[in-house]
Amino acid sequence: MDPATLIGIGLALGGIFLSMILEGSSPVAILLPAPMMLVLFGTIGAAMAGGLLKDFTGSVKWLKLALMAKPTTADGLVDDLVRLADRARKEGLLALEDAAREVGDPFLRRGLELAIDGTDPEELREILEGEVAAKRKEFKQGGKLFADMGGYGPTLGVIGTVVSLVHVLANLSSPESLGKLIASAFVATLWGVMSANVIWLPLANKIKRLGEITAHQMELVIEGVLSIQAGVNPRLIQQKLRSYLPADSGKTEKAAKPDQAAA
Repeated sequence: MDPATLIGIGLALGGIFLSMILEGSSPVAILLPAPMMLVLFGTIGAAMAGGLLKDFTGSVKWLKLALMAKPTTADGLVDDLVRLADRARKEGLLALEDAAREVGDPFLRRGLELAIDGTDPEELREILEGEVAAKRKEFKQGGKLFADMGGYGPTLGVIGTVVSLVHVLANLSSPESLGKLIASAFVATLWGVMSANVIWLPLANKIKRLGEITAHQMELVIEGVLSIQAGVNPRLIQQKLRSYLPADSGKTEKAAKPDQAAA
C-alpha cells in the first residue's frame, strides 16, 4: 500500500483546521450538515449525470485503487525477462511454454504465449500495443469521474452560498442574527473549494499517475518479449530494458556492482 494519498489529504485538512485554530476560530464552525450535504450530494449527482451508471458504480474500485494501491517497480519485470531470455537462448523459444504458465504478470504471460505460438513480430507488437492503449483509456476513464467532481465542487459550493444568502436576506428584520447567518453562508463555498482541491482532484491525479506507471511497465514488457523472440543476447536485453527505467533505478544498480565485485 502506498500511503501518499492518505497522508497528503490528512496533511492538507490538518493544515486548514490548524490555521483556523491559530486564527482563533474553531473547526467545528465549518462542520455544518446542510452545506456539507449540499456540496457532497450535489457534486456526486452532477458528476453522475455527466456519465454512465457503470462509470459511477465502478468508481468504488478506482477509489480503492487510488487509496490502497501497492507501489510496483519495473525492476522485477526486467529480471524476469532477462531470466526468460537466457533460458530461451539456451533451450529455444518453445522451452518457455511451461515457464509462461508460471509468470505472474498476465500481460507478460500473454505476450510470451503469442511469441511461442509463432506470431509475426509486427503483429505481436500491434496486438500488445493495442492492449496498452486500452489500458490507458481505462485509467483515463477511471479518473474522469473524480476530475469532474473536482470541477463541479466549487460551483456547487457557490450555489450553496447563494441559497444561504437568500435565507439571510429573508431575515434582515433580525439584525442580531445576520452575522452568524452570513458566516454560515460561506461555509458551502469553503467545502466546495476544499473538497475539490484536497480530495477529488488529487484522487484523479493519483489514478492518472498509476495509469502512466502501468502503461510504462507494459511497454517495457513489449520490448522484452520482442527481444526474446528475436533471440537477442540476454545481456543486451538487460541493458536495453534498464534504459527504460528511471534514473534512480540505474543508480541503485550501479551502486550494487561494487559490493558484488568485492564479494
